[in-house]
Amino acid sequence: MPASWLSGWKGSGSLLLSLGAVTGGGLLGSGFDISGPGSVAQALAVLGLTVGIHELGHFLAAVTRGIHVTKFSIGFGPTLFKWQGKEVEYSLRALPLGGYVAFPDDDPDSPYPVDDPDLLRNRSLGDRTAVITAGVLANMALAFAICLLQAGTVGIAEPQYRPGVKLGEIRESTIAGQAGLRRGDVLLQIGDLEVAPEPGSVGKVVNKIKDNPGRELLLTVDRQGELLSIPVTPAPTGSDGSGRIGISLAANAEILRRKADGPVQTLMLAVEEYALLTGTVVKGLYQFITNFSDTVGNVSGPVAIVAAGAEVARSNSSGLYQFAALVNINLAVVNILPLPALDGGYLVFIAIEALRGGKKIDETLEKGIMAGGFLLLMTAGVSLIVKDTLTLTGLGNMLQ
Repeated sequence: MPASWLSGWKGSGSLLLSLGAVTGGGLLGSGFDISGPGSVAQALAVLGLTVGIHELGHFLAAVTRGIHVTKFSIGFGPTLFKWQGKEVEYSLRALPLGGYVAFPDDDPDSPYPVDDPDLLRNRSLGDRTAVITAGVLANMALAFAICLLQAGTVGIAEPQYRPGVKLGEIRESTIAGQAGLRRGDVLLQIGDLEVAPEPGSVGKVVNKIKDNPGRELLLTVDRQGELLSIPVTPAPTGSDGSGRIGISLAANAEILRRKADGPVQTLMLAVEEYALLTGTVVKGLYQFITNFSDTVGNVSGPVAIVAAGAEVARSNSSGLYQFAALVNINLAVVNILPLPALDGGYLVFIAIEALRGGKKIDETLEKGIMAGGFLLLMTAGVSLIVKDTLTLTGLGNMLQ
């Protein structure tokens, strides 16, 4: 079953990262401000709920079919709470960035014989498929429920875009800080790029900076009604030498909210928002696959996702609805990818088994592929956490 996120292979688990949809693809320019324990706690609660519902999906799909389960855990790291049920050990761990459902199929201390019909590996293709896909389906269902709740309470956000992009927190040690840029400035033009009032304005500015390492760019900035011209020269960074000046960006938009008048409109608004968010995540994945070199920098790990959620909670608590829905859709989309140690990877093996007329793939080969995939995921996960931490603390700029 799918590998867990930084918690060791146990059976079924989840991989939590963002393909750019949550963070906006480039908002980590100079790091998020993660001050404020309340906002961080809210973001962690969203992640804990996301991971919990994913694992609960796997768990319920298994136990309702009478399949043996030995452990159910939310989070990884030190155990905060543990309870031993009749067959299952339930635990809550300190870091809500992953989890797992453990099956006794390959446990050397398993009390069940290898031919027990209620072991997961001895179940039909249909039962195994149901258990594997249940986590993804649970996340997608929760995302829709969140959209439905948002539509019926605070309303669906509709941004009204204005020219330019807003600058967020800027440290004095960065290129942007030394050039005189300030938080709250509205960047209207960078080089020959006029920043139009549109959803993709942030990405266009980020790409403009990345594409011009070592070349001076003249920025036209609106500072409380005063137009300023500020030259900056992006520094080449990273393995690809792309430019960076150390800024965080946000769309220059006023958020309006559409509230439903009744149950029918609530449902329609929820469907519309759900389709929009799902399309955003799928588009991000498509761009990641087809344009890997230019988009790999937009992939963020759990640390950056927490920081993004904290930023949303501070700026607009109702924005947590959209954040929570996006995180759930992200988790579902990533885990359904046909990669070793993810839900999608196990579905590939089941599909191959079905094509072979029910003949199982060599167990040693399957374990080897999954172990290799898990090692790669572990490496990628640690790398993302280190990258996110350096960016958030500002050490990334100091090391450049």
